[in-house]
Amino acid sequence: MEYEAVIGLEVHAQIHTRAKMYCACPVVADTGDVPPNTRVCPVCLALPGTLPVVNRRAVELGMMTGLALGCTINPVNVFARKSYFYPDLPKGYQISQYELPLAVNGALEIETEAGPQRIGITRAHLEEDTAKLYHQDDGSALVDFNRAGVPLLEIVSEPDMRTVEEVQAYATTLREVLIYLGINAGDMEKGEMRFEANVSIRPKGATTLGTRTEIKNLNSFRALAASVAYEIERQKAVLVKGETVIQQTLGWDEVAGNTYLQRSKEYAHDYRYFPEPDIPPLEITPEWIEALRAHVPELPLAKKRRLMAEYGIRPYDAALLVGDPRVADYFEAAAGIARAQGVTGQDVANWVGGELFRILNAAGTPIDACKTTPERLATLIALVQQGTVSVTAAKTALGAMCETGEAPEDVVQRLGLTQISDANALTALIEATLNAHPAQVQQYLAGKTNILGWLVGQVMQASKGKANPQDTRRLLQQALEQRNAGL
Repeated sequence: MEYEAVIGLEVHAQIHTRAKMYCACPVVADTGDVPPNTRVCPVCLALPGTLPVVNRRAVELGMMTGLALGCTINPVNVFARKSYFYPDLPKGYQISQYELPLAVNGALEIETEAGPQRIGITRAHLEEDTAKLYHQDDGSALVDFNRAGVPLLEIVSEPDMRTVEEVQAYATTLREVLIYLGINAGDMEKGEMRFEANVSIRPKGATTLGTRTEIKNLNSFRALAASVAYEIERQKAVLVKGETVIQQTLGWDEVAGNTYLQRSKEYAHDYRYFPEPDIPPLEITPEWIEALRAHVPELPLAKKRRLMAEYGIRPYDAALLVGDPRVADYFEAAAGIARAQGVTGQDVANWVGGELFRILNAAGTPIDACKTTPERLATLIALVQQGTVSVTAAKTALGAMCETGEAPEDVVQRLGLTQISDANALTALIEATLNAHPAQVQQYLAGKTNILGWLVGQVMQASKGKANPQDTRRLLQQALEQRNAGL
């Protein structure tokens, strides 16, 4: 029997605010950067007599996410206590939302090899993060409460995904949306985003859902893809043997490459949800919603399609550029200036996604701290197109520009990178190269014409990359033919 997978995702995203969800304790980007248990107070430690107060900015960022995902913002929100007992939960319950969440009934469009696809969003609700456990070799564990109470947005999809490719596309697209909205930086190594995958299978063509399992605490795209792929095949093997899939909560063993049982699957009633008595219902006015809607930026997929249409760049390059809004903004600024100098958007995309990325990544420098402005990059690319400098020399110039912030014309002059296009100068270089490599010249004259590229490379090396490649090839061919005629 042929089976198909049915997959839904729950995504927990930390919300970048200055303070925690229900108290005034400061939030740090990485709790490992500060001493343990130093960003805490009586509220987030759940000491007796304390009362939570909702963080308004967290609510606004959650609403903006809901609007970006096409959700309906509920006019009345109710916070609830979700009860479970674990060492990382100081109160013995989590203040979350259940029956009346912040946002409901939205969708996220993704792109796959089969074309665009719409993945439904069931809900997006606010809650608080847990503390962080550090398991010790002796079996004990230490608890750091710095993370306890950090605002979280949980985004729950419909079970609309059928393949691992769709799961990856959904997760990466949602991450980009959250980055564009300023929810967080999408840094999964710091726990800013975590995934939980609900996986079931059923006979292909069936409409009823199979028994699902939930894979918890996945903190990378690799773990997400590998665990879902494994669980699909595991469930198929169970059904093929005539056995029954059991509803369970699973973990993912990265080293062993398999899922493992954590506990029997909980149901909503197991958490004993009831309204949080210390937080009154949150009323959201239409005016508040519309004021926030005006601040929702152009989202990654829409930006990608616009860049392709407006600047004529390839889909791969557009996807690369829009992965970070700062990169997309840098590209647009450079491409707009370059267009006036006769440089195509694709040429700019090649330089931004190629040599500029290489230089910045090697230095560990974000693009918004790059010393080379979009204007100066556009000018450098124009110098290449005009034949003033070669591509090789321009790469050298760009490296210097990123170090010093100099204008491209100044760097080219200081380093002597102006391209050699003078026929007499090139001919002298070519003759010296041919005289230095008589064996290779004889091979060319004997019919091994593919050695021409090697000879061009020798001329370029002798000129320190300054020789005009096109003129060099043309004049080199002429010189070789003259020698051939002389024979």
